Parts: sequence; structure tokens; C-alpha cells
Amino acid sequence: MTAFLRLDDTHVYIGLETTRGPWSVDHCHAGPPAGAIARSVEIVAGPGKLLTRLTLDLVRPIPIAGFRVDVEMQREGRKVSTAAATLTDLNGKICVTGSALLITPSEERRVPTAPVAPLKVADARPGPFPIQKPAHDLQAFGSFVDVLYPEGEDHTPGPTSMWLKTGPLIEGETPSSFQRLCPMADSGNAISRNAELHEVGFVNPDLTIVAHRQTTSDWLLSETLSHWRPNGIGLAEARISDENGPIATALQSIILSPA
Repeated sequence: MTAFLRLDDTHVYIGLETTRGPWSVDHCHAGPPAGAIARSVEIVAGPGKLLTRLTLDLVRPIPIAGFRVDVEMQREGRKVSTAAATLTDLNGKICVTGSALLITPSEERRVPTAPVAPLKVADARPGPFPIQKPAHDLQAFGSFVDVLYPEGEDHTPGPTSMWLKTGPLIEGETPSSFQRLCPMADSGNAISRNAELHEVGFVNPDLTIVAHRQTTSDWLLSETLSHWRPNGIGLAEARISDENGPIATALQSIILSPA
């Protein structure tokens, strides 16, 4: 499968057509840029720390033409470290601000945890990405991913469970566990939308991902629910899993608008 981003010699991330969002031909789906921020945080933080939470404020659309990511460590503790991240366009305008929490893991030992019966990819069937027609005439993110639905689920509006497989985040690189989560995490508002795109706009101005386990799986499951309110504000909640069980939770605030 085709990657989402290419990294040039000046450390500029350049979007490929696979990262085009549903709202504009010139701007990214925020999932791959979120993955680029996670990548930069992990590089600056160094080995031995696991990226556990990433919170992003999406203050401007992110251009496919290119963007830069800057990360600064704010605190480096024995167990907990924090970092601040900024994504800017090629003119230096801030598009995304973010904060990251990293935890130094302990030696593994057996601990009690909530029992969950994981779903299996083999039991799912192929289907389309939930947003089949973007608000423009070009192919977007959803045209370049593989989708499976568990029994009883489909692409129609409402709470939905869906398996997603994407290409690499960066050309020529294998993504980390957290980087793998980002395209799926920013798709929750689309997967669980309560109406179609031509009826209601449902843009998310932020994204928070909290991960408690790592994965190397190509297939990720999102169990997603959107709450929409008459005042134009909503929330999308997604539990992200692989075949071994839950990995992370993603939250998106939603701005509802007339189509």
C-alpha cells in the first residue's frame, strides 16, 4: 500500500494524495500529520520512553504541499516526561499545537485487568470507507485504505465498529505502534457520523489519543460512537484494538455545521 507522507532532505513532510482529507483538495486528513508529530516526539524523546498520550489542537487546515514539525521536551523525569509540539506550514504559520506525555515502562509483571473478548479479522467482511464521497471531486484518504466490517456492522451512519488497514506513514519507514494508531484515531468522527457529509458538516478541531499497549498489527479495529448536540458541538469516542484486545482510546471534539 502507498505511504501517506514523504520526508525531504530539509525535514519537510510532503503529503501524498493518500493523505488528502474529505473537506478540501489542498489539505490533509489530520491522521497522517498526527502520526508525523508522534514520530517527531519519539525521536526527540529518545529510546526508553513510550509515547502514551498525544493531544493536538488543529487550529488551521494542514496543507498537503508540505509542513514542518518542531518538538521541545518540557520535562524529563524518571517515570514521566512531557513535550510540546508545533506543526507549521511552509510559510511558518501554526497549523497544529500539541502536548505529549511519555512514560518509562516498568519491568513487565502479571497484573489484573478488565476482561475483553477481542474480535477477529477473519470474521469480518470487506466494505467501503464510511465517507464514500468527499466534499470535492478528487480521491481522498478513504480511497486508499482497506476496510472490513464485523458481522452486523456496515458503513451507514451511527455507532460503528470497523477494521482499518493503511499503508506506511512515511515512505521507506516502518511506523511505531503509536504512529500506526494516528490515521485510525482521526477517523472516528467519520466512522460514527450520525448523518452523511452532504447533510451535516462534522469537522474535528482537536484530537487526543491515549495508548496503554503497543501493537505491530496492520489491521486495527475502531469501536466508535459520536454524540451530537443541537448547539453545534459534538464528541467522537473510539476504542482502538487489534486481535489481542484494546490498545488505545481516541477522542475528538466536533464542530457541527450545515452542509
